[in-house]
Amino acid sequence: MYGVSSGGSLVLETAIKLRDKVKKLSLYEHPYKSGENSLEEWREYTRPLKELLDADSRGDAVALFMRFVGTPADQIEGVRKAPMWSMFEAVAPTLLYDAFAMGVDCSGPVERVLRINATTLVMHGGASLPFMKQTALTLSKAIPNAKFRTIEGQTHAVASEVIAPVLVEFFKS
Repeated sequence: MYGVSSGGSLVLETAIKLRDKVKKLSLYEHPYKSGENSLEEWREYTRPLKELLDADSRGDAVALFMRFVGTPADQIEGVRKAPMWSMFEAVAPTLLYDAFAMGVDCSGPVERVLRINATTLVMHGGASLPFMKQTALTLSKAIPNAKFRTIEGQTHAVASEVIAPVLVEFFKS
């Protein structure tokens, strides 16, 4: 199994529940956050996200998400003017599904991942946000039989031509 970003939550939950049935597991940039203000930050994101989506304010929901993950305001305004913005607005309702998959506090199932028996590869991009590395390190230390790997030069939007050979090597070994 392979999970990217919040999709990693689904992969982790599946591996926890299926235990021995999952033989290999790989995660890339799973965005759990932990720290002193993480729960409050999560609530300050998820409450208005739901309100904006309920009001069909998709663009504002996307902008809220971008602020939450650390995108500077001037970059958000630039993206709003780009042709791809309509695509972001079209998929904005999925942000709520992502939030749901991340759990009530976005801190991750660190204690429960001890139940994972699969050989696991936990990765982050070397050019990504610092909390992504910390999350990958935390998960790789908590999951038995896990290895940590940095994919140099990559951000959260890892290039398929870069990640594919890593995954092939891992799943074939």
